[in-house]
Amino acid sequence: MSESEGEAVVLIGKKPVMNYVVACMTLFNSGAKQVVVKARGRAISRAVDTVELIRRAFIKDLVIKNISIGTQELTGQNGQKTNVSTMEIVLARPK
Repeated sequence: MSESEGEAVVLIGKKPVMNYVVACMTLFNSGAKQVVVKARGRAISRAVDTVELIRRAFIKDLVIKNISIGTQELTGQNGQKTNVSTMEIVLARPK
């Protein structure tokens, strides 16, 4: 969970989904207008679960402003390059 240049960002990893839901709710409750949920690889499904749980249980009128997908090329310790999928979901609270 970080706030860079006025943009609230939650990076999804290996923790349980509720940890990320609480992080997003904390950012919204502290005045953030929008929250960006970012994930790579296998964590993408956890990011989708996080957003859906917030929409269904906590903020019923939450708006998904944008979803962007992409690929990052990572270099492993042995020098081998692999592609990893990325996803960013921009959430906004209506006024």
